[in-house]
Amino acid sequence: MADTIKIKQVRSTNGCKKDQVRTVRALGLGKINRTREITDNESVRGMIFKVKHLVEIVEE
Repeated sequence: MADTIKIKQVRSTNGCKKDQVRTVRALGLGKINRTREITDNESVRGMIFKVKHLVEIVEE
């Protein structure tokens, strides 16, 4: 595993559950096409799994 992971929001949080909206905000996202590079650990992977239909992992 890499030390950091880059994620990108690809879908809107409109119509999503409140906990999913809060998870996206906790990841540092909130608008479509916004990217964020964060440390890769188990808690971040769990957050990404929870909102996997809204975000994607950017490969470089």
